[in-house]
Amino acid sequence: MRNLGFERGGRDIMSTLKLTLLTDLYEMTMMQGYFKNNKNDRVVFDAFYRSNPSDGGYAICAGLEQVITYIEELRFDDEDIAYLRSLKIFDEDFLAYLRDFRFSGDIYAIPEGTVIFPREPLIKVVAPIMEAQLVETAILNIVNHQCLIATKAARVCYAAQGDGVMEFGLRRAQGPDSGTYGARAAVIGGCKGTSNVLAGQMFDVPVLGTHAHSWIMSFPDEYTAFKEYAKLYPNACTLLVDTYDTLKSGVPNAIRVFTEMRDSGVPMKNYGIRMDSGDLAYLSKKVRKMLDDAGFPDAIISASNDLDEYLIESLKLQGATITSWGVGTNLITSKDCPAFGGVYKLAAIENDKGEFIPKIKLSENTEKVTNPGNKTVYRIYDKETGKIRADLICLVGETFDPEQDMKLFDPNEPWKKTTLPGGSYTMRELLIPVIKGGKRVYDSPAVMEIRDICTKEKETLWDENKRFVNPSKVYVDLSKKLYDMKNDLLNQMSM
Repeated sequence: MRNLGFERGGRDIMSTLKLTLLTDLYEMTMMQGYFKNNKNDRVVFDAFYRSNPSDGGYAICAGLEQVITYIEELRFDDEDIAYLRSLKIFDEDFLAYLRDFRFSGDIYAIPEGTVIFPREPLIKVVAPIMEAQLVETAILNIVNHQCLIATKAARVCYAAQGDGVMEFGLRRAQGPDSGTYGARAAVIGGCKGTSNVLAGQMFDVPVLGTHAHSWIMSFPDEYTAFKEYAKLYPNACTLLVDTYDTLKSGVPNAIRVFTEMRDSGVPMKNYGIRMDSGDLAYLSKKVRKMLDDAGFPDAIISASNDLDEYLIESLKLQGATITSWGVGTNLITSKDCPAFGGVYKLAAIENDKGEFIPKIKLSENTEKVTNPGNKTVYRIYDKETGKIRADLICLVGETFDPEQDMKLFDPNEPWKKTTLPGGSYTMRELLIPVIKGGKRVYDSPAVMEIRDICTKEKETLWDENKRFVNPSKVYVDLSKKLYDMKNDLLNQMSM
């Protein structure tokens, strides 16, 4: 069930913080310029990103629920108006307009947990230009962060090959909101839970953890510390064994406590050891043998210590016997790739006839030339395998018949073509309405449900898309109609 008390309204940080002024100054100065020029045409803006994080083959969509909440709560109160007045750059008639401001437009979005690719719209805003301009910064702030962390989590979980991954990064996150919403995104990406208790409360996700070295150091000896912890948490008894010496002290003392628990009739479930230092491959193999020889073959071996997808992959290749992974700093900060790179670009302006006139941004950099028009996105699947063949960006209103042959081509290298035989593929439209006329029309699933969605989404990728080094890319193509429109605009502007 959806956690109505927290993620919708209630105590979600998004609903208690005042985020109206979470915007760049130029959004406000442009708004005033539009206001003064009586210019408030209905427009289309696309939010998208240009390249996958960490040179990967995909990304994960996350943050939509917080975007919707932000739109619902968007109001200028007296304090906001007073502050803007104090800047002495805004006129009173514009401030009076802001006092009654409400978002009245439409928003379409790709649902959270969906696998996504560069250049396709993740969020499409259709609204009067003043409204569409104001929401740019907050939308990008929310989506860029959560997509980044969800993607990193998906990569870490892929490296773990089905082992449980726990998000442990709160203390190293860039502030409370980053730690909390980062935990949400990490669970969406595949983590089985988080150490962040606030995130657990807000999003109804599992909270996980063991104990610190200080617990052991506070007792006269390691054995006593383990014994007392086992008394308190017999059904979640994971003992940290590297405070003094993992093999000579920690594991023998853990085995002693496990033996006493078993002999006294305590059910042996959810128990094991955790290592936070040393050569994890070598130690885990030694520890596994010690536990097995003592009669504890089902004891979990958990590890932490600056882990990421590359180190976990390496440890797996070395035969490490670790079955549970606590990943902190490198996950919650996406340390190797700390920015998602999402952008927000004008794509069309509505004329007096209600038609959207396409707009395009040119650039010396080819990858920065935008796709014009009021668009949607279709995902094309191989009918036999269920795997993704390509994504297709097209104009709203275009129709396709999966029983007919479909010709696809690379819009940057159009001589690269392929034909999908009719009946060999299926299609799904990715962008769905979430705000209509300023009102929510979409209820987000609970976070754990989004996690399940994401798990199924990742299964639609080919193994070649998931590898960390030189992954095969999923092509994002343009429909022939959109491609021709784009080229016509380019030709017009080059005359």
